[in-house]
Amino acid sequence: MSTNTEMEHDVRSALEDDPRIPDAQKIAVSAVHGVVTLRGTVERFTQRRAAVADARRIDGVSDVIDELKVHHLLGSELTSPDDAIRGRALQTLIWDVEVPSDRIEVEIYDGWVTLKGEVDYQFQSDDAFEDVARLGGVTGVTNKIRVVTL
Repeated sequence: MSTNTEMEHDVRSALEDDPRIPDAQKIAVSAVHGVVTLRGTVERFTQRRAAVADARRIDGVSDVIDELKVHHLLGSELTSPDDAIRGRALQTLIWDVEVPSDRIEVEIYDGWVTLKGEVDYQFQSDDAFEDVARLGGVTGVTNKIRVVTL
């Protein structure tokens, strides 16, 4: 079993080795009895998700507390307006032939996307989440899409 210090070191190494996280030094890592807490700032929601996934892969980690904050920048110091993010999210869902985009509502508040609606299969809900999670300017995603089977 790893000590807290070893676990912190292993998580930090995983973050630094992950090319999806260019500024791993901006992420603080603490571990207590298998529970890892990530704090700090990342530039994109995808980096936040990658950091959590990296931490979960470490042997001995039983849970990850994600306290990372996302700066929603689009290549400059200007933040993306919510309506622009919503437009890109809707277009991305339309392009995904596996997702019934006409049955999904997209709401945005301060970069945070909330997906609502009903689909026939779980993979459709999962695909919709993945589609919008990759978009620039997204600070988080809440998936309230319900899977309804007949």
